[in-house]
Amino acid sequence: MEKVFKLKEHGTTYQREIVAGITTFLTMAYILAVNPGMLGSIGDGMTPEAVFTATVIASAIATLVMAFTANLPIALAPGMGLNAFFTFVVVSSKGMGYSWQLALTAVFLEGILFIILSLFKIREAIIDAIPVNLRKAVAVGIGLFIALIGFSNAGIVVNDTGTVIGLSKSITSGAPFLALLGLIIMIVLFTLKVPGSILLGIIITTVIGIPFGITDISEVRSPISLPSAPLFFQFEFDLKELLTFKFFIVFFTFLFVDIFDTVGTLVGVTTQAGLIDKNGRIPRVKQALLADAVGTVAGAALGTSTVTSYVESAAGVAAGGRTGLTSFVTAILFLLALFLSPLFLLIPPAATAPALIMVGYLMMKPVTGINFADPTEGIPAFLAIIMMPFAYSIADGIVYGVLAYVVLKVAANKLKDISIVTWILFIIFLLRFILK
Repeated sequence: MEKVFKLKEHGTTYQREIVAGITTFLTMAYILAVNPGMLGSIGDGMTPEAVFTATVIASAIATLVMAFTANLPIALAPGMGLNAFFTFVVVSSKGMGYSWQLALTAVFLEGILFIILSLFKIREAIIDAIPVNLRKAVAVGIGLFIALIGFSNAGIVVNDTGTVIGLSKSITSGAPFLALLGLIIMIVLFTLKVPGSILLGIIITTVIGIPFGITDISEVRSPISLPSAPLFFQFEFDLKELLTFKFFIVFFTFLFVDIFDTVGTLVGVTTQAGLIDKNGRIPRVKQALLADAVGTVAGAALGTSTVTSYVESAAGVAAGGRTGLTSFVTAILFLLALFLSPLFLLIPPAATAPALIMVGYLMMKPVTGINFADPTEGIPAFLAIIMMPFAYSIADGIVYGVLAYVVLKVAANKLKDISIVTWILFIIFLLRFILK
């Protein structure tokens, strides 16, 4: 263990790393309830049981790669926001209407490209080319989008009130009331800095839902069961679909969000852990990015959406985690959870909805760093943020943000602010409207 993880060099101990690994798992284990519930709602063969297995195995694989190649205290799992984009935009009949098999194909191809970009350091060039305020805006917009999904899944907001969207008339009873109660519990626990506040809030809300008749325990015979088979290699390589602009938007959105989600998490967590070098560089960043890319490819092959680094890893770092041993412990706990699917699948949408709302809150932080004083920066960022929940599309938010950015920079004669990559994206997105 010492030879592999270099505990003494990082000023840590076995005990501290184990506690940190447990803490990280507790803070992000909500994904084992949220992801199967979200992707499993697609139906047509994509069941919650299969998604649960895929989520667990993909998370464990990616986190183990992070532990042994990058030696960083960062855990990975299917990303919030990306799973919402997969379910409610790409596959939903209200969105693009793709099959989930084709959506998995987009995730798989994005993961392959991510591996190539990481190996040849092209990823850094792409990141540097995207305007910094737009990067922050994407994270904030996804946060609002996730929060809207949470409120909608809980039945707290509905679109049958005579307005575009409004509060449900049955908010004081049933699932909406339970979700509100769960949200109150969750935000109180979070404010009091209780470890694993999101997961604990989900558990408490699920238990409260039993007497309400919302949590159905009648079918549960045992908390332990053998895992269901994942959806192995359910890809759909239809060239007529793969070579369309519509598919490019799906592919690019998965890649764009995955890259910046990962980089943001890596920078934030390694800075908190004091692992950044004097030049501000992340140690073993190539290996860390490869862990993310490998996890995404594995997840797609097993039947789940894009895998990414989790900012909840910061909780483990706060508990003392400094090496890959923290990630190793988290990965082992994921594998143990594989046999507890009845407990995680018991959790109703009303209990996971508050978690989506809380994740939306946590993704608001970058908004404070957006330069709204400069309209050529602030307006594109605003459009990217607001279009995601209003258009019910992460992709549309990115498209409108990039288009507005280039138009305003040209109008203000700030052409030097527009990179070649941004110009290319502008032309591609403009063609979307011309050829539509």
